[in-house]
Formats: sequence, structure tokens, C-alpha cells
Amino acid sequence: MEQHVFTEATDPFCLDRADAVALLAGAPWGRYAVVGDSLSAGIGDPTPGYRDEGWPDRVAEILRTVRPDLDYLNVSEVGATTAQTLENQAARLLEFSPDLVHLPCGANDIARRTPDFDEIERTLRQMYDLAKQTGALLTTFTLGRAYVVPVFPDWPERVAAVNEIVRGLAAEYDALVVDMWDHPVNDRANLLSADRIHFSTSGQAVMAAELVKKLANSLGRN
Repeated sequence: MEQHVFTEATDPFCLDRADAVALLAGAPWGRYAVVGDSLSAGIGDPTPGYRDEGWPDRVAEILRTVRPDLDYLNVSEVGATTAQTLENQAARLLEFSPDLVHLPCGANDIARRTPDFDEIERTLRQMYDLAKQTGALLTTFTLGRAYVVPVFPDWPERVAAVNEIVRGLAAEYDALVVDMWDHPVNDRANLLSADRIHFSTSGQAVMAAELVKKLANSLGRN
């Protein structure tokens, strides 16, 4: 069956800019930091009908509309593991003194021949411990089920396992988690970029909207 093709203006999972701004009106965050890998960087192929912009820049743009004095730092590195994020990005994160931080969810940690999930959890916990020192509100994603690496036949099980780790840590550290694992957007034929890994800009727009809604919910808004 042919799927309906949306644009950003008609996508039911996207937020109109004015609605997004209204949801975050009066938001307390003035120093927004994003660390991690390519998911945190928001890379992805353009989708016709959608702005060619990744989710973190979209969220920062909304926050800057409601807080013109917003300072925004994104030091994400494509291909970074959580350990590499700690090694290469943690110092800049702490120096920045954020009040809102987005953390990675271990996508590159499971892209190895035999992942050690106990080690992944320990390393992610170090990331959460460090970020929590800033006193910031923490946010993260789970990986979507559309994210597939065919060379690993057990890839869905790997994603499910790391997602459970992320959900557990988020609950423990009072972080907001945007659960993309079973989001309906996973069923869209045009969701993934040509590399079949990263969400295209249509997916980036949806992730930004979901994070804005999570932030709004933390402020007591629906």
C-alpha cells in the first residue's frame, strides 16, 4: 500500500513553530549543551518539504526564540562512542556550565563485533554522573527500530538491550527520555538517509518536536 507523503507543514508528528514556541514560553534554560555522536549532531539527508536542519539546532532555535540570551553548545562528533564522548567532549561540557544537557544513547557502542553491555552501562553511567554534576536537566533518546545495521544479524536485539539501559539510567537520574524505539515514524519509507542508519530531515523534525513536547511536559504543559 502506498504511503502518504508528508511535508513539514502537514506532518502530524511535527510542531508548528508558533505552537512549539508557545509550549516552551518562559522556559528556564539559558545554557543548552549537546554531546555525543552523529545522532546528537543531528545529521541526515534532506527530505523534500522539510527544512534541512537537524533536531538539536531546531530545538535550540525554539529555545532561543523564547530565551534570546540562550547560549548553545554542540560538540558532538560523528562516530564517537560514549567513552570517546567522555574523553573528548566532557571538559568542554563542564566548562560551559549548562542548565540543559542532551546525552548520547550508545549507538556506536553497540556497533562492534561483540558488545559488552555491562561495560556500555558503566560507561553511560559515567556520562550521566558527569553531566549530573552540572545541575542541568538531562535529556536523551532511545534508538528507533528503523535503525538497522544488516552486518549484525542480532542488531534489533542489540538496540533493544541498549535502549533498556538508557531507559533505566534516565529513570535513575531523572532524565527526560524521548522513546523513539516504537514511534510510528519508524514505519515511513523515507525516514532513513541513504546510509540506512541516520534519520533524514523528516525524522529530525519529528525528533525535535518530540523533545520540545517532553520539555514542555516537564514544565507542566501538554
